[in-house]
Amino acid sequence: MGRRVVITGTGLVTALGTGVEKTWSALLAGTSGISRITRFTDPKLTVNFAGEVKDFDAEKFFEKKEARRLDPYCQFALAAADMAMAEAQPPVGLDTPNGYDPERFGVIVGSGIGGLMAFEESAHVGTTKGWDRLSPFFILKMISNMAPGRISMKYQAKGPNWGPVSACSTSGHAIGEAYLKIVSGEIDLAVAGGAEAAVCVTGIAGFEAMRALSTNVANPAGASRPFDKDRDGFVMGEGAGIVVLEEYEAAKKRGAKIIAELIGYAANSDAYHETQPAPDGEGAVRCMKLALKSAKLNPEDVGYINAHGTSTPFNDANETKAIKTVFGAHAKKLMVSSTKSMTGHMLGAAGSVECA
Repeated sequence: MGRRVVITGTGLVTALGTGVEKTWSALLAGTSGISRITRFTDPKLTVNFAGEVKDFDAEKFFEKKEARRLDPYCQFALAAADMAMAEAQPPVGLDTPNGYDPERFGVIVGSGIGGLMAFEESAHVGTTKGWDRLSPFFILKMISNMAPGRISMKYQAKGPNWGPVSACSTSGHAIGEAYLKIVSGEIDLAVAGGAEAAVCVTGIAGFEAMRALSTNVANPAGASRPFDKDRDGFVMGEGAGIVVLEEYEAAKKRGAKIIAELIGYAANSDAYHETQPAPDGEGAVRCMKLALKSAKLNPEDVGYINAHGTSTPFNDANETKAIKTVFGAHAKKLMVSSTKSMTGHMLGAAGSVECA
């Protein structure tokens, strides 16, 4: 049997607020963080609303000069990591008697798209002012593994350091892969999760062209309506979710507050289509069964599912069928909800935000 893994810190940046307390309080109140986009307007776009982060003050986390060198997705990731590490106190203390060996401290933080705002801004500069005017920080702002890289430098985490990219599954995979590395004994501590900042003209226009977004411009706050018969597409969200994972005995020894235990993980593919799930959620059925097997649980042991629930016609119908297939009669007793109704779909950050 592998080692036990616990969560000792959480950090959130969402459309509901910066910080776990703000986001959690808003969720409990049923508040929607979805509203008209304030960052830009474009009359050629039908969709003008999103789960936009509005209260984030970069200068609370970075010097002004440093903030200018970071794409918002990276700012969100670093800020959420700061909050998660702060909650994981007593100090993790890499150089203390109860601390961790830096070489056994990993960072796995992903982004589905990476620095899209940096890409959009640089493309505009290049086409209007000349390509010789690009910032030397353009590539560094754009690449999606800059977030785990910057986090590792701040906390001197010298273990595995990388960023998975698997669309909406990105940060779920990040947490799961970090979990496996602790279970196997490769590392003892990990910062894991994801971040996204695609609420920009390019991001909205791209998903609008795919006809994936809700066009309910008359009611932005109610546009993300997972499992509702009138759902018409997802609503873009942005932000970050980060968790601190530790080996249980080490966390207990240093007196850490244990928030939760992570007991299973599975990942697979339905090998079916770029954007649509396989009929009846075939891939999700297998993945949930594998997760239950990994956790050594029976279907009846599960009380709540935080569903993917994107508010798209295809996902919600197939996900419902998958849950009923896996859980059988117990499905009627399960509590199921999708917090995307309030945060929007945060793409690569979705899984870790929902975990936190």
